[in-house]
Amino acid sequence: MEIAIHNWMRAESIETTLTRIAGLGYDKIEIQGSPELYDPTQVLQLLQSHHLTCWGAVTLMLEDRNLLAKDAAQRKKSIQYVKDVIQMVHRLEGNMVSVVPATVGKLVAEGKPEDEWLLAVDALQEIYDYSENLGVSIGIEPINRFETYFINRADQALALATAVGPNCGVCLDTFHMNIEEIDMVEAIKSSKDRLIGFHVADNNRMAPGMGHLPWTDILNALKSIHYDRVLSVEFCSPLDRTPANPYPNSIDEHPENLSPEQRKFLEDHGSSAVTEHFYHMLSEKSIHFLRELLS
Repeated sequence: MEIAIHNWMRAESIETTLTRIAGLGYDKIEIQGSPELYDPTQVLQLLQSHHLTCWGAVTLMLEDRNLLAKDAAQRKKSIQYVKDVIQMVHRLEGNMVSVVPATVGKLVAEGKPEDEWLLAVDALQEIYDYSENLGVSIGIEPINRFETYFINRADQALALATAVGPNCGVCLDTFHMNIEEIDMVEAIKSSKDRLIGFHVADNNRMAPGMGHLPWTDILNALKSIHYDRVLSVEFCSPLDRTPANPYPNSIDEHPENLSPEQRKFLEDHGSSAVTEHFYHMLSEKSIHFLRELLS
């Protein structure tokens, strides 16, 4: 398996990120779903110069982005956003896009379950057809109940993927699984035929190995279903403004280039802007731990 890392956790230039992860020994990047930030031609050249590749992207379902919105115009705009992310990944010669169907942070439904399900399937089928034509896979990602009311577990994601199309996959995340799954190992095994991506962070959403998740069991489960693709690091450090903070220099009080959208996304995840030193440490711990685990 190869190792990738997301880059939505810190606002810095793509040049800075790629220099960092290449130096630490990562294989790939799973780039944040913000097509407006990147010139794909330039990013592809940067990737090549650093001997890296793009694995894919994760959708940032913020503000009015919602594939099951009641409002047709809002739904259409959300579908176009996901298509734009897929197009970016295609131009970066990537493989997959993990899709969270509903708005992150939205915890109250707008309609009846059966109606929202049909809206989600309809929107995702349009996205799926688009992605299939470009040769990019999409994976439905379940996230925990404190971030969405829609699709929290692997079995739900599998049901939605099955309704969308034969090649529609799922993307699992250890942090969310630790909250929502009865048995993480069984959830991984049940996703055997559709697992196209796997995000890794520990139970406290710190770097893998900095919490109590059973990483040997997780890796063995992945091996048992012959998942040999990519582990994508996606830590998002908890916010600690107390004297008990074990990393007193972790919070960046004056972040540069942090957009309001990025700030809200971090805050919605119980985090904040972090310092370069702290971010580098987490990135380094992640790659070292995973390389040792895979050896």
